[in-house]
Amino acid sequence: MKKRPAKAVIFGCSGPELLPEERSFFERCQPLGFILFARNCKTPEQVKTLAADLKNTLIHKDVPILIDQEGGRVARLLPPLWREVPPAHIFGQLANEDIDLASEGVHDNAALIGYELNEIGINVNCAPCADLLIPGSDPIIGDRAFSEHSQIVAELSLAMIEGLQSQNIIPIIKHLPGHGRAPVDSHKELPIVSSSREELIDHDFESFRLICEGIKARSLPEPWGMTAHVVYDAFDDKETATHSPLIIDRIIREHIGFKGFLISDCLTMEALEGSFSNRAQKALKAGCDAVLHCNGHLDEMIEIAGATPDLSEISLERLRKSRVSHPRTLSKEDKDHLQLKLDDTLQKQELINYKGPILPPKKSVA
Repeated sequence: MKKRPAKAVIFGCSGPELLPEERSFFERCQPLGFILFARNCKTPEQVKTLAADLKNTLIHKDVPILIDQEGGRVARLLPPLWREVPPAHIFGQLANEDIDLASEGVHDNAALIGYELNEIGINVNCAPCADLLIPGSDPIIGDRAFSEHSQIVAELSLAMIEGLQSQNIIPIIKHLPGHGRAPVDSHKELPIVSSSREELIDHDFESFRLICEGIKARSLPEPWGMTAHVVYDAFDDKETATHSPLIIDRIIREHIGFKGFLISDCLTMEALEGSFSNRAQKALKAGCDAVLHCNGHLDEMIEIAGATPDLSEISLERLRKSRVSHPRTLSKEDKDHLQLKLDDTLQKQELINYKGPILPPKKSVA
Protein backbone atom coordinates (compact mmCIF):
# COMPACT_ATOMS: atom_id res chain seq x y z
CA MET A 1 0.00 0.00 0.00
CA LYS A 2 1.43 3.39 -1.02
CA LYS A 3 2.30 5.67 1.87
CA ARG A 4 0.10 8.76 2.21
CA PRO A 5 -0.80 11.26 4.95
CA ALA A 6 -3.62 10.48 7.33
CA LYS A 7 -7.02 12.07 6.89
CA ALA A 8 -8.03 14.68 9.44
CA VAL A 9 -10.61 12.47 11.12
CA ILE A 10 -10.90 10.02 14.02
CA PHE A 11 -13.54 7.29 13.73
CA GLY A 12 -15.26 4.82 16.03
CA CYS A 13 -16.18 1.26 15.15
CA SER A 14 -19.37 -0.67 15.74
CA GLY A 15 -18.49 -3.41 18.20
CA PRO A 16 -15.87 -5.46 20.08
CA GLU A 17 -14.40 -6.92 16.88
CA LEU A 18 -13.41 -5.18 13.68
CA LEU A 19 -15.85 -6.11 10.91
CA PRO A 20 -14.52 -6.95 7.39
CA GLU A 21 -16.33 -3.97 5.86
CA GLU A 22 -14.87 -1.65 8.52
CA ARG A 23 -11.38 -3.01 7.93
CA SER A 24 -11.71 -2.44 4.19
CA PHE A 25 -13.02 1.10 4.67
CA PHE A 26 -10.30 2.11 7.13
CA GLU A 27 -7.60 0.71 4.84
CA ARG A 28 -8.96 2.80 1.95
CA CYS A 29 -9.70 5.93 3.98
CA GLN A 30 -6.60 6.06 6.23
CA PRO A 31 -8.06 8.13 9.10
CA LEU A 32 -5.76 9.61 11.71
CA GLY A 33 -6.95 7.20 14.40
CA PHE A 34 -9.84 5.70 16.34
CA ILE A 35 -11.95 6.11 19.47
CA LEU A 36 -13.35 3.30 21.63
CA PHE A 37 -16.54 3.22 23.69
CA ALA A 38 -18.11 0.78 26.15
CA ARG A 39 -19.60 -1.17 23.23
CA ASN A 40 -16.03 -1.88 22.09
CA CYS A 41 -14.64 -2.88 25.50
CA LYS A 42 -15.59 -6.30 26.90
CA THR A 43 -12.35 -7.75 28.28
CA PRO A 44 -8.75 -6.51 28.48
CA GLU A 45 -7.50 -9.09 25.98
CA GLN A 46 -10.33 -8.34 23.56
CA VAL A 47 -9.66 -4.56 23.70
CA LYS A 48 -5.95 -5.14 23.17
CA THR A 49 -6.71 -7.24 20.09
CA LEU A 50 -9.17 -4.67 18.73
CA ALA A 51 -6.71 -1.80 19.23
CA ALA A 52 -4.00 -3.76 17.40
CA ASP A 53 -6.39 -4.66 14.56
CA LEU A 54 -7.39 -1.01 14.16
CA LYS A 55 -3.76 0.13 14.10
CA ASN A 56 -2.94 -2.51 11.49
CA THR A 57 -5.42 -1.01 9.02
CA LEU A 58 -3.32 2.15 8.80
CA ILE A 59 0.01 2.83 7.16
CA HIS A 60 1.15 5.74 9.32
CA LYS A 61 2.91 5.22 12.64
CA ASP A 62 1.90 6.28 16.16
CA VAL A 63 -1.80 5.68 15.50
CA PRO A 64 -3.91 7.44 18.18
CA ILE A 65 -6.38 5.14 19.95
CA LEU A 66 -8.68 7.32 22.06
CA ILE A 67 -11.04 6.61 24.94
CA ASP A 68 -13.06 8.65 27.45
CA GLN A 69 -11.78 7.48 30.83
CA GLU A 70 -12.41 10.53 33.00
CA GLY A 71 -13.84 8.60 35.93
CA GLY A 72 -17.26 8.57 37.56
CA ARG A 73 -20.05 8.31 35.02
CA VAL A 74 -17.73 8.98 32.07
CA ALA A 75 -15.75 5.76 31.94
CA ARG A 76 -15.67 3.14 29.19
CA LEU A 77 -13.56 0.61 31.10
CA LEU A 78 -15.75 -0.60 33.93
CA PRO A 79 -15.55 -2.88 36.98
CA PRO A 80 -15.06 -5.70 37.66
CA LEU A 81 -12.46 -6.10 34.89
CA TRP A 82 -11.12 -2.58 35.38
CA ARG A 83 -10.90 -0.47 38.50
CA GLU A 84 -13.62 1.99 39.50
CA VAL A 85 -12.27 5.47 38.81
CA PRO A 86 -13.63 8.27 41.06
CA PRO A 87 -15.25 11.36 39.51
CA ALA A 88 -13.26 14.57 39.26
CA HIS A 89 -15.28 16.50 41.82
CA ILE A 90 -14.06 14.24 44.63
CA PHE A 91 -10.64 15.80 44.20
CA GLY A 92 -12.08 19.28 43.94
CA GLN A 93 -13.75 18.78 47.33
CA LEU A 94 -10.42 17.70 48.76
CA ALA A 95 -8.71 20.71 47.17
CA ASN A 96 -10.90 23.05 49.20
CA GLU A 97 -9.08 21.71 52.27
CA ASP A 98 -5.65 20.76 50.89
CA ILE A 99 -4.76 21.63 47.28
CA ASP A 100 -1.39 19.86 47.44
CA LEU A 101 -2.90 16.59 48.64
CA ALA A 102 -5.66 16.87 46.02
CA SER A 103 -3.12 17.47 43.23
CA GLU A 104 -1.12 14.46 44.38
CA GLY A 105 -4.28 12.34 44.41
CA VAL A 106 -5.25 13.46 40.91
CA HIS A 107 -1.74 12.70 39.62
CA ASP A 108 -1.81 9.24 41.21
CA ASN A 109 -5.29 8.55 39.85
CA ALA A 110 -4.26 9.65 36.34
CA ALA A 111 -1.13 7.49 36.45
CA LEU A 112 -3.30 4.49 37.38
CA ILE A 113 -5.62 5.26 34.47
CA GLY A 114 -2.57 5.48 32.23
CA TYR A 115 -1.31 2.11 33.45
CA GLU A 116 -4.60 0.42 32.52
CA LEU A 117 -4.70 2.12 29.12
CA ASN A 118 -1.13 1.08 28.34
CA GLU A 119 -2.02 -2.54 29.13
CA ILE A 120 -4.63 -2.64 26.34
CA GLY A 121 -3.02 -0.53 23.62
CA ILE A 122 -4.80 2.79 24.18
CA ASN A 123 -2.58 5.87 24.01
CA VAL A 124 -4.91 8.92 24.19
CA ASN A 125 -7.38 9.78 26.98
CA CYS A 126 -10.14 12.34 26.49
CA ALA A 127 -9.45 13.98 29.86
CA PRO A 128 -9.20 16.20 31.83
CA CYS A 129 -12.60 17.85 31.73
CA ALA A 130 -11.54 21.41 32.59
CA ASP A 131 -15.01 22.96 32.52
CA LEU A 132 -16.27 24.76 35.61
CA LEU A 133 -19.10 23.54 37.83
CA ILE A 134 -21.64 26.35 37.46
CA PRO A 135 -24.90 26.31 39.46
CA GLY A 136 -28.06 26.29 37.34
CA SER A 137 -26.41 24.85 34.24
CA ASP A 138 -27.31 21.52 32.66
CA PRO A 139 -25.96 18.55 34.68
CA ILE A 140 -24.08 17.15 31.65
CA ILE A 141 -20.87 18.47 33.29
CA GLY A 142 -21.83 18.24 36.97
CA ASP A 143 -19.37 16.12 38.93
CA ARG A 144 -17.18 15.74 35.86
CA ALA A 145 -15.89 19.21 36.84
CA PHE A 146 -13.19 19.44 39.47
CA SER A 147 -14.56 22.65 40.94
CA GLU A 148 -16.41 25.92 40.47
CA HIS A 149 -13.09 27.75 40.98
CA SER A 150 -10.81 28.34 37.99
CA GLN A 151 -7.59 28.10 39.99
CA ILE A 152 -8.52 24.71 41.45
CA VAL A 153 -9.68 23.38 38.07
CA ALA A 154 -6.43 24.51 36.46
CA GLU A 155 -4.18 23.04 39.15
CA LEU A 156 -5.96 19.68 39.21
CA SER A 157 -6.18 19.53 35.40
CA LEU A 158 -2.42 20.06 35.20
CA ALA A 159 -1.93 17.27 37.73
CA MET A 160 -4.06 14.96 35.58
CA ILE A 161 -2.16 15.95 32.45
CA GLU A 162 1.18 15.19 34.13
CA GLY A 163 -0.11 11.90 35.55
CA LEU A 164 -1.30 10.69 32.16
CA GLN A 165 1.85 11.87 30.42
CA SER A 166 3.96 10.03 33.02
CA GLN A 167 2.51 6.83 31.51
CA ASN A 168 3.00 8.00 27.90
CA ILE A 169 -0.71 8.75 27.46
CA ILE A 170 -1.68 11.88 25.52
CA PRO A 171 -4.35 13.90 27.39
CA ILE A 172 -7.17 15.82 25.71
CA ILE A 173 -8.32 18.99 27.50
CA LYS A 174 -12.06 19.51 27.09
CA HIS A 175 -14.28 21.33 26.26
CA LEU A 176 -12.61 24.47 24.90
CA PRO A 177 -13.33 27.27 25.60
CA GLY A 178 -15.77 26.14 28.33
CA HIS A 179 -18.92 23.99 28.50
CA GLY A 180 -19.74 24.49 32.18
CA ARG A 181 -22.38 27.21 31.71
CA ALA A 182 -24.28 25.39 28.95
CA PRO A 183 -28.05 25.50 29.78
CA VAL A 184 -28.75 22.25 27.86
CA ASP A 185 -26.91 19.05 26.94
CA SER A 186 -25.10 19.48 23.61
CA HIS A 187 -25.60 15.77 22.93
CA LYS A 188 -29.34 16.53 22.63
CA GLU A 189 -29.71 20.18 21.56
CA LEU A 190 -27.83 23.40 20.93
CA PRO A 191 -26.58 25.23 24.08
CA ILE A 192 -26.59 29.01 23.79
CA VAL A 193 -24.67 30.91 26.45
CA SER A 194 -25.63 34.60 26.67
CA SER A 195 -23.25 35.76 29.39
CA SER A 196 -21.18 38.90 28.89
CA ARG A 197 -17.70 38.92 27.40
CA GLU A 198 -16.28 39.94 30.76
CA GLU A 199 -17.90 37.05 32.61
CA LEU A 200 -16.79 34.51 30.03
CA ILE A 201 -13.23 35.82 29.84
CA ASP A 202 -12.77 36.29 33.59
CA HIS A 203 -14.57 33.13 34.72
CA ASP A 204 -15.57 30.45 32.19
CA PHE A 205 -12.48 30.59 29.99
CA GLU A 206 -9.98 31.29 32.77
CA SER A 207 -9.28 27.69 33.82
CA PHE A 208 -8.21 26.84 30.27
CA ARG A 209 -5.95 29.91 30.07
CA LEU A 210 -4.30 28.97 33.36
CA ILE A 211 -3.80 25.38 32.18
CA CYS A 212 -2.05 26.55 29.02
CA GLU A 213 0.07 28.92 31.08
CA GLY A 214 1.01 26.01 33.35
CA ILE A 215 1.87 23.72 30.43
CA LYS A 216 4.33 26.32 29.17
CA ALA A 217 5.79 27.04 32.62
CA ARG A 218 6.32 23.32 33.33
CA SER A 219 7.66 22.61 29.80
CA LEU A 220 5.13 19.80 29.31
CA PRO A 221 4.38 18.19 25.94
CA GLU A 222 1.34 19.89 24.41
CA PRO A 223 -1.87 17.96 25.16
CA TRP A 224 -4.65 17.82 22.62
CA GLY A 225 -7.80 19.90 23.02
CA MET A 226 -11.47 19.28 22.21
CA THR A 227 -13.94 21.99 21.22
CA ALA A 228 -17.36 22.64 22.75
CA HIS A 229 -20.52 22.53 20.64
CA VAL A 230 -21.69 25.70 22.39
CA VAL A 231 -22.70 29.12 21.04
CA TYR A 232 -21.28 32.08 22.97
CA ASP A 233 -23.53 35.00 22.00
CA ALA A 234 -21.10 37.66 23.15
CA PHE A 235 -18.50 36.56 20.58
CA ASP A 236 -20.33 34.69 17.80
CA ASP A 237 -24.12 34.45 17.92
CA LYS A 238 -24.39 32.15 14.91
CA GLU A 239 -21.85 29.33 15.23
CA THR A 240 -20.75 26.93 17.95
CA ALA A 241 -17.13 27.09 19.04
CA THR A 242 -16.49 24.02 16.87
CA HIS A 243 -17.62 25.90 13.76
CA SER A 244 -16.46 29.42 14.66
CA PRO A 245 -13.16 30.74 13.24
CA LEU A 246 -13.49 33.70 15.60
CA ILE A 247 -13.78 31.53 18.72
CA ILE A 248 -10.98 29.18 17.66
CA ASP A 249 -8.58 31.92 16.50
CA ARG A 250 -9.29 34.75 18.95
CA ILE A 251 -10.35 32.86 22.07
CA ILE A 252 -8.89 29.34 22.01
CA ARG A 253 -5.63 30.05 20.22
CA GLU A 254 -4.93 33.70 21.16
CA HIS A 255 -6.58 34.50 24.50
CA ILE A 256 -6.45 31.05 26.12
CA GLY A 257 -3.11 30.34 24.45
CA PHE A 258 -3.83 26.75 23.42
CA LYS A 259 -1.07 25.68 20.98
CA GLY A 260 -1.83 21.97 20.69
CA PHE A 261 -3.70 19.63 18.36
CA LEU A 262 -7.39 20.59 18.36
CA ILE A 263 -10.21 18.15 17.58
CA SER A 264 -13.94 18.69 17.41
CA ASP A 265 -16.33 17.07 19.84
CA CYS A 266 -18.34 14.33 18.13
CA LEU A 267 -20.02 15.36 14.88
CA THR A 268 -23.09 13.22 15.63
CA MET A 269 -24.21 15.40 18.56
CA GLU A 270 -27.56 17.16 18.16
CA ALA A 271 -26.09 20.62 18.83
CA LEU A 272 -24.84 20.59 15.22
CA GLU A 273 -27.00 20.91 12.12
CA GLY A 274 -26.58 19.92 8.48
CA SER A 275 -25.08 16.93 6.73
CA PHE A 276 -22.13 15.12 8.23
CA SER A 277 -19.90 16.25 5.37
CA ASN A 278 -20.91 19.86 6.01
CA ARG A 279 -20.31 19.52 9.77
CA ALA A 280 -16.82 18.14 9.13
CA GLN A 281 -15.88 20.76 6.55
CA LYS A 282 -17.07 23.66 8.73
CA ALA A 283 -15.09 22.40 11.74
CA LEU A 284 -11.88 22.03 9.74
CA LYS A 285 -12.36 25.37 8.00
CA ALA A 286 -12.93 27.04 11.39
CA GLY A 287 -9.56 25.80 12.62
CA CYS A 288 -9.93 22.30 14.07
CA ASP A 289 -6.99 20.07 13.17
CA ALA A 290 -9.23 16.98 12.93
CA VAL A 291 -12.85 15.97 13.46
CA LEU A 292 -14.30 13.22 15.64
CA HIS A 293 -17.05 10.77 14.65
CA CYS A 294 -17.89 8.25 17.33
CA ASN A 295 -20.93 6.06 16.65
CA GLY A 296 -19.36 3.60 14.22
CA HIS A 297 -22.09 3.96 11.57
CA LEU A 298 -20.33 3.10 8.32
CA ASP A 299 -22.57 5.15 6.01
CA GLU A 300 -21.87 8.31 8.02
CA MET A 301 -18.14 7.58 8.11
CA ILE A 302 -18.06 7.14 4.34
CA GLU A 303 -19.76 10.52 3.89
CA ILE A 304 -17.33 12.25 6.24
CA ALA A 305 -14.29 10.60 4.64
CA GLY A 306 -15.32 11.98 1.25
CA ALA A 307 -15.34 15.51 2.66
CA THR A 308 -12.20 15.35 4.80
CA PRO A 309 -8.73 16.35 3.57
CA ASP A 310 -5.41 14.98 4.71
CA LEU A 311 -3.83 16.51 7.81
CA SER A 312 -2.05 19.80 7.12
CA GLU A 313 1.63 20.32 7.85
CA ILE A 314 0.74 22.58 10.77
CA SER A 315 -1.49 19.88 12.22
CA LEU A 316 1.20 17.24 11.76
CA GLU A 317 3.65 19.45 13.65
CA ARG A 318 1.14 19.88 16.49
CA LEU A 319 0.75 16.11 16.58
CA ARG A 320 4.50 15.64 16.86
CA LYS A 321 4.65 18.05 19.81
CA SER A 322 1.97 16.08 21.67
CA ARG A 323 3.87 12.79 21.72
CA VAL A 324 5.15 11.65 25.09
CA SER A 325 8.19 9.50 25.76
CA HIS A 326 8.50 9.06 29.50
CA PRO A 327 11.46 6.86 30.45
CA ARG A 328 9.79 5.07 33.37
CA THR A 329 6.20 3.87 33.47
CA LEU A 330 4.56 2.00 36.35
CA SER A 331 5.36 -1.62 37.07
CA LYS A 332 2.68 -3.93 38.46
CA GLU A 333 4.14 -3.42 41.94
CA ASP A 334 4.21 0.36 41.49
CA LYS A 335 0.60 0.28 40.38
CA ASP A 336 -0.56 -1.70 43.41
CA HIS A 337 1.32 0.63 45.77
CA LEU A 338 -0.16 3.71 44.09
CA GLN A 339 -3.69 2.32 44.36
CA LEU A 340 -3.26 1.72 48.09
CA LYS A 341 -1.91 5.25 48.52
CA LEU A 342 -4.84 6.75 46.62
CA ASP A 343 -7.39 4.70 48.56
CA ASP A 344 -5.80 5.83 51.80
CA THR A 345 -6.03 9.49 50.76
CA LEU A 346 -9.71 9.18 49.90
CA GLN A 347 -10.52 7.18 53.03
CA LYS A 348 -8.82 9.72 55.28
CA GLN A 349 -10.88 12.48 53.75
CA GLU A 350 -14.10 10.43 54.04
CA LEU A 351 -14.58 10.78 50.29
CA ILE A 352 -14.53 7.14 49.23
CA ASN A 353 -18.35 6.98 49.06
CA TYR A 354 -18.81 10.46 47.63
CA LYS A 355 -21.72 10.67 45.15
CA GLY A 356 -21.15 14.09 43.60
CA PRO A 357 -22.93 17.44 43.77
CA ILE A 358 -25.35 16.86 40.91
CA LEU A 359 -27.43 13.86 39.94
CA PRO A 360 -25.95 12.35 36.76
CA PRO A 361 -27.92 11.86 33.55
CA LYS A 362 -29.42 8.42 33.10
CA LYS A 363 -26.94 7.44 30.39
CA SER A 364 -23.18 7.62 30.22
CA VAL A 365 -21.95 10.60 28.26
CA ALA A 366 -19.00 11.46 25.99
